[in-house]
Amino acid sequence: MEKKLKIIIDNCPQNHKCPAVNVCPVGALSQKEFEAPQIDHDKCIRCGKCSNFCPKKALVL
Repeated sequence: MEKKLKIIIDNCPQNHKCPAVNVCPVGALSQKEFEAPQIDHDKCIRCGKCSNFCPKKALVL
């Protein structure tokens, strides 16, 4: 079974632009205002770059 990227909302501060959005090589993460990022699972290649980059470990593969 393939791993699926998840957001742990309790770990996401949601008070700033998510820095992990910019490291996704395929643009699978987006963010409205300062809300938690949204994942486009059709685009996500499960590379782990965003989950490794997130300082709060809110993005988990």
